[in-house]
Amino acid sequence: MKLIFDIETVGADFDTLDTTTQDALTKWIKKEADDEPEYKNMLKDLKNGLGFSPLTGEIIAIGVLDADKNKGVVYFSAPGEEAKDFEEDGFTFKVSNEKEMLERFWGGAKEYNEFISFNGRAFDVPFLMIRSAVHGIRPTKDLMSNRYLSSQKFGANHIDLLDQLTFYGALRRRGNLHLWSRAFGIKSPKDTGITGDDVGRLYKEGKYAEIARYNAGDLTATKELYERWSAYLRF
Repeated sequence: MKLIFDIETVGADFDTLDTTTQDALTKWIKKEADDEPEYKNMLKDLKNGLGFSPLTGEIIAIGVLDADKNKGVVYFSAPGEEAKDFEEDGFTFKVSNEKEMLERFWGGAKEYNEFISFNGRAFDVPFLMIRSAVHGIRPTKDLMSNRYLSSQKFGANHIDLLDQLTFYGALRRRGNLHLWSRAFGIKSPKDTGITGDDVGRLYKEGKYAEIARYNAGDLTATKELYERWSAYLRF
């Protein structure tokens, strides 16, 4: 059984962090910035990038799609709002906090033996595993056992399509999901005007359902890309 997965994350508000944490995060840019304007630009980039680390960010959406049944679920955060679960285009959208998302993800993962992601080894899986440990949740599958498919074990094959399509980095320019979708004639979730860079802003604006729908679009594109890879490039 095959499960496609994807996450969305946001970073902490830098200005609310304690002084020690702020100093630890800005130590390197203080050394590298040549002047005050450059420091301010680097600080802005740092603040916008806090969602890329499980140490300074949190998961606000986890989407899963059963590749065989073509049925999916997106668990998404909607703090301070009486949001309701809903269904749309083959997906069920369920409001959850981060801990609930992780418990549900790993609970469902037990039923699958093949996991498909796009850039999951470098981002999604480490984030999922570290945030799970933070909440005292033990992952039910080891999705980081080995980068190479032929060496993976423990009843969980993790196919990172970015690894596979670039032949483990042999292809010089890796490209993002939008570029790979475009090359294969697949509808990109970015065609709606939303990209991963917009997630933090949308979250602050309380547009939680839009983030959840964007996540579902990523899952659909990843599924179609997986089908192309499996048909023509899997040996």
